[in-house]
Amino acid sequence: MLGVGEEAGEVRQAMRDLLNAGVEIFTLGQYLQPSKRHMPVSRQLPPEEYEAWRQEGMSMGFKYVASGPLVRSSYRAGEFFLEAFAKERAAEAAAAAAAAQAQRQVSAAATAA
Repeated sequence: MLGVGEEAGEVRQAMRDLLNAGVEIFTLGQYLQPSKRHMPVSRQLPPEEYEAWRQEGMSMGFKYVASGPLVRSSYRAGEFFLEAFAKERAAEAAAAAAAAQAQRQVSAAATAA
């Protein structure tokens, strides 16, 4: 949650720590004061700042970053996990197919020689 007095360096360090712990999906949302008895909002972040954090998280290596004022920790997490998983598996399958094709070409060339 952002808007509770955090500094940019603290957010970046938390992101690095999470990546190092194996986290692949990261969410950032605006803290909203649930009642007058709870801690007040320190700052409302503009949409551009959420987008900047999303881009920074993606460049750091997260597979998916959801960042916006109404984003919560479960925000479409399952959907994006499955999407990233499917893309990863498709890339692995494509690499295996390319390797198999290259092996067939090498074998065919050796047979022809």
